[in-house]
Amino acid sequence: MKFTKTAVAVAAAAMLALSACSTPTTSPTATDTAPATGDATSAPLAITMLPKNLGNPYFDQSTAGAKEAAAEIGATVTEVGPATGSPDGQVSYVETATQQKVSAIIFSANDPDAMCDSLRAAVAAGIKVVTFDSDTSGCPDARQAFVNQVSVDGVAQTLVEMIADQTGDSGQIAWLSATAQATNQNAWIDATNKILASDHPNIQVVDTVYGNDDDQTSFDQTKALLAKYPDLKLIVAPTTVGIVAAARYVSTSDRNGQVLVTGLGTPTSMKPYLTSGTTKEFALWNPQDLGYLATYVAQALVTGKITGAEGDTFSAGRLGNYTVGKNGEIPLGPAFKFNAGNIDQFNW
Repeated sequence: MKFTKTAVAVAAAAMLALSACSTPTTSPTATDTAPATGDATSAPLAITMLPKNLGNPYFDQSTAGAKEAAAEIGATVTEVGPATGSPDGQVSYVETATQQKVSAIIFSANDPDAMCDSLRAAVAAGIKVVTFDSDTSGCPDARQAFVNQVSVDGVAQTLVEMIADQTGDSGQIAWLSATAQATNQNAWIDATNKILASDHPNIQVVDTVYGNDDDQTSFDQTKALLAKYPDLKLIVAPTTVGIVAAARYVSTSDRNGQVLVTGLGTPTSMKPYLTSGTTKEFALWNPQDLGYLATYVAQALVTGKITGAEGDTFSAGRLGNYTVGKNGEIPLGPAFKFNAGNIDQFNW
């Protein structure tokens, strides 16, 4: 049963606490387990987990999900990554994993193009590459599959609904994104803006700024937005780091309640801002399920159950069966909205 299909499944997954991740460079977090029965491989899979950056609660959860799946299939997961989400900060980690001849790399791209050469080298060396959360859209040949949170259209529709509700379907809004190169945020913003322009003409997008998935930078960008736009009604942050930083600044400003914050965030980090009236609703999927699914995709590729071709089918443990879509994309499921009516059900 998928998190995103019922609130009950979300609540079940939410009982797992956030895993700590404070090391600023590499962070070996290998989990070795005895192979499970059924879908387990004959030899343990060695998987490198490479998020956009370490110390990010969202990616702590996705790595926890990868480890959960690894325990079920008898794999080893090692998390590595840069301290900050720079475009080229992940290259050396892919190169090291290639030299180590790991079975698979699970990777979230900070840039659609920066990793193309190193990932192509990994694929040429026989390593299976699975992107998750953010794809290498500039070089789809550099991976076999992309585990997407939700389809781009699905995220956009959810954001549009929250924007229209929290602005009363009129007024000025601004985007606070991660990096200017982030493929997922750029796609979501573009798709949302198109729907707003066609279906919500009284909503005006006045700016798009970037916090680089850094708390202080996002905080400073929020401060600048409020100073620049006295009539601003809503800040939309499709990034779990940015939304918290924006809400923290707005909640202590004299415009709290006049300027609202929405976007994509984790329930524990955003709960105080529902109480303070800084946000009415925000959304996300279960990042633990995302890492869990990506690990099962990696196993299916390594064992030859799938090749990443459209129409391939495989089983992903507690999440059930999946079918590979166009261009190797495998969406986890629809987004889930958190608000004051349901937030107490979640503890992650």
